[in-house]
Amino acid sequence: MGLYTQLPDAVKDVDVIIAGGGTAGCIVAARLSDAQPNLSVLVIEGGQNNYNVPNIVYPALCLSNILPTSKTALFYTASKETKLADREIVVPSGGTLGGGSSVNLMMYTRAQRQDFDSWQTPGWSAEEILPYLKKVSLYGSAKDLLKLETYYGPGAKETHGFNGPVQVSGGTYRARRAEEDFIKAAGKVGLPEVEDAQNLNTSHGVQRAVRYISPDGKRQDVAHGYLHPRLQDHNHPNLHVLVEAQVVRVLFDGKRAAGVEYKPNPDFQSSTAVRSIKARKMVIVSCGALGTPPVLERSGVGDSEILQRAGIQIVANVSGVGRNYQDHHLLVYPYKSSLGPEETADSIFDGRLDLEALIRNNDKVLGWNVQDVTCRLRPTDTEVATLGSAFQAAWDREFKPHRNKPIALMAPVNVFPGEPGSVPVGQYYSISVFTVYPFSRGHIHITGPDVGDRLEFKTGYFSDPHDIDIKKHTWMYKKQREVIRRMDTYRGEVAAAHPPFPPSSKAACIELDNGPLTNMQDIEYTAEDDAILEQWLRENVGTTWHSLGTCKMAPREEMGVVDANLGVYGVGGLKIADLSIPPGNVAANTANTAMAIGEKAADIFIRELGLDRE
Repeated sequence: MGLYTQLPDAVKDVDVIIAGGGTAGCIVAARLSDAQPNLSVLVIEGGQNNYNVPNIVYPALCLSNILPTSKTALFYTASKETKLADREIVVPSGGTLGGGSSVNLMMYTRAQRQDFDSWQTPGWSAEEILPYLKKVSLYGSAKDLLKLETYYGPGAKETHGFNGPVQVSGGTYRARRAEEDFIKAAGKVGLPEVEDAQNLNTSHGVQRAVRYISPDGKRQDVAHGYLHPRLQDHNHPNLHVLVEAQVVRVLFDGKRAAGVEYKPNPDFQSSTAVRSIKARKMVIVSCGALGTPPVLERSGVGDSEILQRAGIQIVANVSGVGRNYQDHHLLVYPYKSSLGPEETADSIFDGRLDLEALIRNNDKVLGWNVQDVTCRLRPTDTEVATLGSAFQAAWDREFKPHRNKPIALMAPVNVFPGEPGSVPVGQYYSISVFTVYPFSRGHIHITGPDVGDRLEFKTGYFSDPHDIDIKKHTWMYKKQREVIRRMDTYRGEVAAAHPPFPPSSKAACIELDNGPLTNMQDIEYTAEDDAILEQWLRENVGTTWHSLGTCKMAPREEMGVVDANLGVYGVGGLKIADLSIPPGNVAANTANTAMAIGEKAADIFIRELGLDRE
């Protein structure tokens, strides 16, 4: 059949339905279609086809995918939160085939060994997951082992894959002077350069970035890597993909999942007809941490009180659905620089360069995601002591015994991160900082039976009772600023995007006209400065688009939603495979974890369907 915007009327049932064509869902679909030619697999994706879409395939255009007008992302608006200065946070999520892997910033970072081990789930320890990070489909003989990634970066071969559909490389472009300048400055404040920070162990250091970009400069999303080759090779007539269709709910025959109900996405189609299709063997929900809980709840699986309020008939009372929402908390700090026009992407976004000409000439700059360095950070004991007794207690409990765990990730971004017209024409250099292992939790729930009904969404950012999360960012603001002040290309802060320290403060923003700073000392922050910083953080913290945990894999009595084999409690034939299932956080951009979940899930489903014996 192939790829459709509308299924033929003759298609009434298939063997397996995958609700959601995101990162994990595409991988699962591809692997199932490989496992048995007679197994019919249908992916239903709410967004459009991503095949060769310019702002997806060209890395330098990646930020356009999260603009408010984007048709490749979904935007979830949270309610006002007092801990965030009564702001309504908007959290983007992948809204096209390939999900987040089609719209993210393509950074190749991997979870730590401790992250997987902390899930305390049989089959999901670091040693058990490592094969899925580099190899996949562990069914079959050794010669049949396939690879997840083709890795062109540094580090030990035993922790990376080298013959897979998703390529990892440095891309076609780097701003070498800025890269060297940052690494040199980071070393002056105790951040050493490391060869491979993605070895599951490194928790403090700076690495020259490798990315989900091919050596010839194209984004490596899972739809282009896994689905499209199979849709076009004429060897997978069992693989079907329906785009521009929203899954309304899972249909049940008693307590067993028997199909789904779906409707055309009104953003792309005028029809409003609701259709259903049956699944003979399995339904897999893969709509992401923000999309999967609403699908389950509309289907009658969730907390009984929430379902009753929304007017939903209860199929299974599973109280954990939609709880435990986690995200990495992000701030991006822009600075003025002495970099040249070819060393930042500002000239692309402010229109100084002709984008059509760049594409026509296949310019190497298009293979650049503007992030040439990645860092993991842990504070020293002295720095921890400055953050208060509550932070010290959390550090001693959660981090000090686990030297494998950083508290934040940082990356320079060679572009101004906001509206280009809001600053003078120039070359800007920004520092992206997100903290990991949040203590804060949020939730997402439905309020009614329809896809378009309002969602009750709370991010929970900075809501932990002891303010540990905001203390992390207090330390990180000061740390990143000391790094960039030591760069030769530093020319001051973009004051409007930094805390409003008074002119009399040693922390006040500055502007340099005659070269970099010399004879430098660390900035001394007063109690008044710290109060200004904390309020500014609450007014400006945002999402890293790393949502997870809302249908966690844990015992049911611990608010778990799925078991170790990803089966939903209380029902049969229903699985989940996406970033909603991690019970704990990961110190990484989440794409790699989502891919590993997809590979592990596919192996589980192949085994349960008996395909490993065929």
